[in-house]
Amino acid sequence: MAVWDDLVGQERVSAQLAAAAKDADALVTTVAGGGQAASGSRMTHAWLFTGPPGSGRAEAARAFAAALQCVSPDRALGGEPGCGFCEGCHTALIGTHADVEFVRTDLLSIGVKETRDLVRRAQLSPVTGRWQVIVLEDADRLTEGAGNVLLKAVEEPAPRTVWLLCAPSLEDVLPTIRSRCRHLSLRTPPVDAVADLLVRRDGVDPALAASVARATQGHIDRARRLATDERARARRAAVLKLPVRLGDVGAGLRAAQELIDAAGDDAKEVAEVTDEKETEELRAALGAQAGGRLPRGTAGAMKELQDRQKRRSTRTQRDSLDLALLDLTGFYRDVLALQFGAGAEIANEDVRDSVERVARESRPESTLRRMEAIGACREALARNVAPLLAVESMAMALRAG
Repeated sequence: MAVWDDLVGQERVSAQLAAAAKDADALVTTVAGGGQAASGSRMTHAWLFTGPPGSGRAEAARAFAAALQCVSPDRALGGEPGCGFCEGCHTALIGTHADVEFVRTDLLSIGVKETRDLVRRAQLSPVTGRWQVIVLEDADRLTEGAGNVLLKAVEEPAPRTVWLLCAPSLEDVLPTIRSRCRHLSLRTPPVDAVADLLVRRDGVDPALAASVARATQGHIDRARRLATDERARARRAAVLKLPVRLGDVGAGLRAAQELIDAAGDDAKEVAEVTDEKETEELRAALGAQAGGRLPRGTAGAMKELQDRQKRRSTRTQRDSLDLALLDLTGFYRDVLALQFGAGAEIANEDVRDSVERVARESRPESTLRRMEAIGACREALARNVAPLLAVESMAMALRAG
């Protein structure tokens, strides 16, 4: 299985990356033999992958990193790099290759200190592989200062270093950085292709795979989570009940509180195992006995970890709440489709009765205002407005129509 096989619905991008990997392979071989690099190479030192959430930006970058490190003997016989089976491909794909660094954050931003560490690593020569590859999955979360630090590394790259940056859109990256990167734009994968991936790779029942792929409109990660996590499906079902529970002000406020509580529970569930493991590992590293007190002078390190975990919990709760708002947007999009008689297949087929009820009892103008209210709530949350206040305001706007 080639490394490109899991890039769902991205045939054009896969072809471009495969061609660049082939040129990169030839470049390394030529330079190592004392020759000169050929002109017109499709390989470059910095790449920017953009696309909507769930399109597979990180997967594309990971596949390209694996192809760059491919050591398959078939290459000598004219085979394409990126076989998916050799040690270089395998270790890059699972994240253990010595010369491939994957950077993702579970916090709200990536700061200057972390970026300087990356830049220092990028100056090193490859240890065992053919390239030193840095995959920055959350380039849109770089602070302004961190972006300026990264810019210097992209402007003056080391000879065998490749930067792979991922972001939702070009506007999420500093203009000075994106102008120095080769840009690849990914599209939202087709629903049928996502369902096929869930069946083929994750062993999901075909009917369930089709349902969750349609519900998430081609978002690969969300579809996989819905397909494999019953609690996630239960939370989504609770969110989609909100539009029919807004009979009075009290019901709207209760629904808002429940939405916040559900996001908090989701964040807590995600964090519990990770936080406990991190805490125990740090205690052991600091020399604390099981159940005993920390050694003198180490309390600061534990406090720093707790602060980081708190920031991570804030981001996880915000992300969970944003997913709930996306589900609500999808609900009203289905309502609008029925009101206009579009004839398109609705995404939320499992709650069709509720969708049809809201469509009968309201007009398209009201549906559009409700969708705008959800968008305004998402923007308010992005500006750090108190979540409960933002969601209560949205609930009242949904009730008013």
